[in-house]
Amino acid sequence: MAKILFVVTGADHWTLADGTKHPTGFWAEEAVTPYETLTAAGHEVVVATPGGVVPTVDHGSLAPEFNGGQEGADRVASALDAFEELRHPVALEDVDLDAYDAVFYPGGHGPMEDLAVNDASGRLLTAALASGKPLGVVCHGPAALLAATGPDGANVFAGYRLTGFTNTEETQAGLAEKAKWLLQDRLVAAGAEFQEGEPWAPFIITDRNLITGQNPASSAPLAAELVNRLG
Repeated sequence: MAKILFVVTGADHWTLADGTKHPTGFWAEEAVTPYETLTAAGHEVVVATPGGVVPTVDHGSLAPEFNGGQEGADRVASALDAFEELRHPVALEDVDLDAYDAVFYPGGHGPMEDLAVNDASGRLLTAALASGKPLGVVCHGPAALLAATGPDGANVFAGYRLTGFTNTEETQAGLAEKAKWLLQDRLVAAGAEFQEGEPWAPFIITDRNLITGQNPASSAPLAAELVNRLG
């Protein structure tokens, strides 16, 4: 049995360009699907958040239109209720990477607010990348990669092939014009080799121990790849 650290945003809003606080948090499917996949394979999950705060789910992610209808929405809500570890997170600042076999970051717009500028998360990601342990990051979760810089100030993910929520998807979601910055733009500026698939379709990229997924639909194949790597 492996032990996997889920690093989840502690933010309940995303500050837009005009200063408006857009309600958000973590995206349900991106946390629930990997949790179910990993625990079904016999692995243990521990949740960490900045300051150990209980994370907020983006209520939009529980809507029927994002879950294939009411039945799917009910299933995700039920799975979220069963995800007991979300209600008892450890403080990200206290995490010892040596205690874990893999690290996973779900998305939602929350990471754009806090993990993108969180030093403790940046240090953890730097250590995880160097460790060779599987590191999975999905959708807006790659915003956290922006905080992972080396002593020279360069991003440690520069030169890595990866993906994340695209400018096209942010535009189609209606938030691109309201955002202070776009994830794809920032990852490219940080030196990452950003790749994108079809909007909203499952798409993952693997490069060494880094596994990234483009959008919520990519959480299932990403979780499967984590299980595969954990044996």
